[in-house]
Amino acid sequence: MNKTHYDVLIVGAGLSGIGAAVHLLKKCPGKSYQILEMRDAMGGTWDLFRYPGIRSDSDMHTLGFNFKPWKAQKAIADGPAIREYIHETADEYGINPNIRYGHKVVSASWDSAAAQWTVEVKVEGKRNKQKLTCNWLHMCAGYYRYEKGYTPEFEGRDDFAGDIIHPQHWPEDYDYSGKKVVVIGSGATAMTLVPAMTDKAEHVTMLQRSPTYVVSRPSEDKFANGLRKVLPGMMAYGITRWRNVLFQLFFYNRTRTKPDKVKEKLLEMTRAELDADYVEKHFTPEYNPWDQRLCLVPDSDLFVALKEEKASVVTDHIDRFTEKGIKLKSGEELEADLIVTATGLDLQFIGGTEISIDGRKQNVHDLLNYRGAMVSNIPNMSAVFGYTNASWTLRADLTSEYMCKVINHLDKENYVEARPVADGVEPASDFLDFSSGYVQRAMERFPQQGEEAPWIITQNYARDIFLMRHGKLEDGALIFRRAHETVDQVAGLVPVAAE
Repeated sequence: MNKTHYDVLIVGAGLSGIGAAVHLLKKCPGKSYQILEMRDAMGGTWDLFRYPGIRSDSDMHTLGFNFKPWKAQKAIADGPAIREYIHETADEYGINPNIRYGHKVVSASWDSAAAQWTVEVKVEGKRNKQKLTCNWLHMCAGYYRYEKGYTPEFEGRDDFAGDIIHPQHWPEDYDYSGKKVVVIGSGATAMTLVPAMTDKAEHVTMLQRSPTYVVSRPSEDKFANGLRKVLPGMMAYGITRWRNVLFQLFFYNRTRTKPDKVKEKLLEMTRAELDADYVEKHFTPEYNPWDQRLCLVPDSDLFVALKEEKASVVTDHIDRFTEKGIKLKSGEELEADLIVTATGLDLQFIGGTEISIDGRKQNVHDLLNYRGAMVSNIPNMSAVFGYTNASWTLRADLTSEYMCKVINHLDKENYVEARPVADGVEPASDFLDFSSGYVQRAMERFPQQGEEAPWIITQNYARDIFLMRHGKLEDGALIFRRAHETVDQVAGLVPVAAE
């Protein structure tokens, strides 16, 4: 009979979940755990997405785990290489036997009297839901809905005679040879697809409503590759990682303090690749850098495709789909055999899991983020959500380390619960300060932020290291209790004598 209680349940077997298991093994040895993965494979995003050219838009020296060096020559890696890195990590640390595939977490209920979670799981191929219990719940389910991506309603969609594909559901072995392709979108996915599909397509057009900042960088990091030849692997990796982190921080801070200068520098770099008029029309956004995520193109591949006229960019709004393609507001019609809707993700928090505390269902939008790792009023649960201005795994590693730190503190002090309590703290802003449409549409599904620490989400990895790894746990906001105590007592909301 399968065991049903664990010290820790990790939800998701992607980059975050596999990394979390390793941190748990290293820092909380002896703790029992299981990883619950809704799909039938490991890898998360890097297994789900299979569209042409799928790659990271972060360098692997920061997207890689802090405990496992990235050794490949290419720092801007493709999907299969990242997937292999995740599998290699799981093999190296013996994680595979602790993964349950086809296990979708539907809901989680906290019982204060028992000081444990009951997690309801829908198991693939079984009618009845399964229940597992745990002392700590660690959510590594990513930030978007895996079942479907976001696609706007396009008038005339059914009139189009060709194929329509969302990149999140790219058909295996789909042949686009000789096809006229229109990719709708101007984010990282579109920037990847357009140059990648020019290998077989007759022509690829990127159709965007408005321009995005695009930056080229070499796919190989010569500094990192050279350093590995003269230094031990972990040392070389650490130096490269911090060099890249500090550059990201410096660049992001410049976009906040001197946005006009950064904007001009980015446009100057793009003008060095393309005709100035073309840049003015198609690559000059109205917003400031990092109000939305910058797009990275390795080795100028997008610019090369445009210069070789294998691809083109059209900036316009869609009027409707037609039998032959897309009619634009300007009156122009783009002919297409294939339309790719790279129109974004459907964001959700903690995999859309329904959370209840002592029988009361929680609306997470009414709650507050705590240190970018927990949520107010929800005990013994951590949730991984990466940086918007840097690599996801930087914060994923920190959040998992923080989970281990709290669990060890619970054990040492004979506590049974750690709960962020935001008594008297008012919501001040959205979970993410990002103007992208797909982000704004989903913020009502996410917790909010307060005005000051620890209720704000910093986008500063160096600061978070100090706060998460070295900061004190008992800060007056994270409330710890023992089995015989109530939350109100330890939070100072009622006198102990009131019992």
